[in-house]
Amino acid sequence: MRIVLQRVSRAKVSYVSGECLISREIDGGYVVLVGCCENDTVEDIEWLVGKIVNLRVMDDESGVMNKSILDTGGDIMVVSQFTLWASYKKGNRPSYLRAGRHEVTKPLYEQFCRRLSTQLGRDVKTGEFGADMKVELVNDGPVTICMDTKNKE
Repeated sequence: MRIVLQRVSRAKVSYVSGECLISREIDGGYVVLVGCCENDTVEDIEWLVGKIVNLRVMDDESGVMNKSILDTGGDIMVVSQFTLWASYKKGNRPSYLRAGRHEVTKPLYEQFCRRLSTQLGRDVKTGEFGADMKVELVNDGPVTICMDTKNKE
């Protein structure tokens, strides 16, 4: 699994479901873009969730990044992002074959969101897996961190 985590002061994801426009928002916390591949496992989910909720990149009273999202009570928005698995080595048109098939990666994404909600102690906001979404955010810091469960070192 690959993620891009951004500390945000606010964020919103919007998409169309049927005839309805769905929007979800948070006021401060993290936006987590997540890409799954077919060989991701429950261990990958557990490792990432542990890192996300315990990562000390939230400001303390002195303005130092010394607190976790658990310490501050911030929210998390998770958005599926298959393009994190883009292969760009040949030519100029990226290949997304490593992102995996929908029927394999969607359950992994959903399990990741459930586990993250459990560890956070409240629901995370999400987009819609596989949908064409519009994501608006104000990156706070800016703080942007990339993680890959295949490269934990």
